[in-house]
Amino acid sequence: MTLAQLDLAAEVQTILGKLGVAADRYTGGTLAVRSPITGKEIGRLSEASATDAGQAIDAAHQAFLEWRLVPAPKRGELIRLLGEELRAAKASLGRLVSIEVGKITSEGLGEVQEMIDICDFAVGLSRQLYGLTIATERSEHRMMETWHPLGPIGIISAFNFPVAVWSWNAALAIVCGNSTIWKPSEKTPLTALATQAIFEKALDRYIAEGSKAPKNLSTLLIGGREVGEALVDHEKVPLVSATGSTAMGRAVGPRLAQRFARSILELGGNNAAIVTPTADLDLTLRGVAFSAMGTAGQRCTTLRRLFVHDSIYDALVPRLIKAYQSVTIGSPLQDGNLVGPLIDKGSFEKMQQALEAAKAEGGKVTGGARVLDGESADAYYVRPAIVEMPTQAGPVKEETFAPILYVMRYSDLDEALHLHNDVPQGLSSSIFTNDMREAEAFVSDCGSDCGIANVNLGPSGAEIGGAFGGEKETGGGRESGSDAWKAYMRRATNTLNYGRTLPLAQGVKFDVI
Repeated sequence: MTLAQLDLAAEVQTILGKLGVAADRYTGGTLAVRSPITGKEIGRLSEASATDAGQAIDAAHQAFLEWRLVPAPKRGELIRLLGEELRAAKASLGRLVSIEVGKITSEGLGEVQEMIDICDFAVGLSRQLYGLTIATERSEHRMMETWHPLGPIGIISAFNFPVAVWSWNAALAIVCGNSTIWKPSEKTPLTALATQAIFEKALDRYIAEGSKAPKNLSTLLIGGREVGEALVDHEKVPLVSATGSTAMGRAVGPRLAQRFARSILELGGNNAAIVTPTADLDLTLRGVAFSAMGTAGQRCTTLRRLFVHDSIYDALVPRLIKAYQSVTIGSPLQDGNLVGPLIDKGSFEKMQQALEAAKAEGGKVTGGARVLDGESADAYYVRPAIVEMPTQAGPVKEETFAPILYVMRYSDLDEALHLHNDVPQGLSSSIFTNDMREAEAFVSDCGSDCGIANVNLGPSGAEIGGAFGGEKETGGGRESGSDAWKAYMRRATNTLNYGRTLPLAQGVKFDVI
């Protein structure tokens, strides 16, 4: 079946109906949604205004005031039910992710699996919101830390992970006692509608089983920049977790800081890998190809820079180029295709501009051309590009959200580490080596400066157990697992005097009447 023969709008209608989304939610509005698979319209949604956003935030604040009184393990029960609903809806929601974003089937399903995994994590977390007992210098006193819900949590997500990022934030925020307000990317509102419907099914079950929960515990706001700004500027939103470009982060961060609100900024990553002389080249080839070409280079953890030692450059790079030339490109809904489309025309144009800039810096480009344009003029499929660069210059130091891998030689590990760290971005990284000293150096204080540092696997992908993020350019913040839950709570130190006296400064006396 050719791209022109795909009727994705009809399939979207069927999926959304199955998941409980009413047809009037995605028809007749002003926001047109197009699938990157064909470039054709698959939905049209109504958009919220800044006034609507303000009213929704007020309602979410009221929900927070009620939800914080529910014991944390009972809050975890709601997320357990959400995990069950996601399991039941995995095939449908995963398919919708593939249609709306252009991910291959396994990646669409994998994103929903991440949602399920974070629900499992959060359920256990609901019984582990621990505080420490602290040694105190005062006799007959006890000092401890306690953790309390923060308030309505704003979530701004990007198109490339349209549902997983929401779940990373929402599952933790809700078990911590907060409500959530979600503004998804304007490019992916249909998956957001579906996710909200799944959450509401879980909430209905939670209430039907005898538990109490307020309305507006999870709110969805579909709209453009003014809705995001309303979320960022509202005094009742103490934390905004925003995922997207560094340009977006530069706009969001200062506005939040102006009112002393918190931020979790998980932004772009100009991620790199170092290949040393002892590396297993077969393992390296697979790791590099998957992390550089997967999702058409549109992951925040996509491998974009590769430093290869002089002694193995001629053994590895020709094999890598051959793999790039042989990879199958096409509809992500068709089995066997490993690379799907770019999200839109703008992404394609930015890719071509980056390739031209690389050529101007002396780069040798292999690949990068548009393919399948004869099947659909409105869809943008490209051959992933390898660019052999003489130095790390020009576009190499910038992130282009497309399948471009810049390859450079190095002769000394210290030199490679310097080049690796010599960019402003710093989300994820990796080294391929069988030398223990090189591996340990890479993950040490003087090694990779990224939030994620891997050995013998690519930079893409992150497990729920490890907090995700830590982008160095912004100071970032972290989502998902580990101790990321603390970002969604406020810490208090409590001191209890169980004695009969009150210690005073030496020499201080007064009468108590």
